[in-house]
Amino acid sequence: MNPKGQVAMVTGGGSGLGEATARALAERGATIAVVDVGMKNAERVAGDIGGIAVKCDVSSAEAGEAALAEIAERLGAPRILVNCAGIAIAMKTVGKDGPHPLDHYRKVIEVNLIGTFNMIRLFAARCQELEPLEGGERGVIVNTASVAAFDGQIGQVAYSSSKGGVVGMTLPVARDLSRAGIRVCTIAPGIFKTPMMAGLPEDAQESLGKQVPFPPRLGEPAEYAALACHIVDNQMLNGETIRLDGAIRMAPR
Repeated sequence: MNPKGQVAMVTGGGSGLGEATARALAERGATIAVVDVGMKNAERVAGDIGGIAVKCDVSSAEAGEAALAEIAERLGAPRILVNCAGIAIAMKTVGKDGPHPLDHYRKVIEVNLIGTFNMIRLFAARCQELEPLEGGERGVIVNTASVAAFDGQIGQVAYSSSKGGVVGMTLPVARDLSRAGIRVCTIAPGIFKTPMMAGLPEDAQESLGKQVPFPPRLGEPAEYAALACHIVDNQMLNGETIRLDGAIRMAPR
């Protein structure tokens, strides 16, 4: 799908991978709805790229419905969805203070996994009603997993569970939506320069980057965005999870 002239919504679009993707799609001619819980950042990005900022807790059915309705009213029905909203915690199954708090685990699952599916289902319900484009295509969905889905480290049980779920849903959702002409792919990034990483000391970032076989550095959000744009472009990409990690395989810690 050529993104030019299309409406795209990017969850977590106010920072990191989502921000880079929102900017890249805007450069390709799409009109962007920057969807985030933090309106200050969302409004900054939307202002820069001529889009709109939409507040949404992706794990809420009601908030998701409201966000899609607002986007449709203000911009028209979106044909592109990029799911970048997510959270992470570091906590062992059993630590010094006892077992992993169930509420902490549940929260990560609700945002990263249930939130991703929530936005997929609501987007797809509207997108399937649109007129098909060239080749019968109606829409494209790009999800964000992580190499932690495959190589989860000590303390990543909640995060790895959530991202493993995103990987696991990719093919069945793509099959579900194939009759509507909606494609679904997932990107599994390695170690990237996200706001979380930016808070680490420079030497710590350099040390992490050296763990990557090649190139021996942290990934740039623009590289994630470039792959997301290619997935939108390339109609044969469907039902696949693509590792974007410089060949890293994470050690236990």
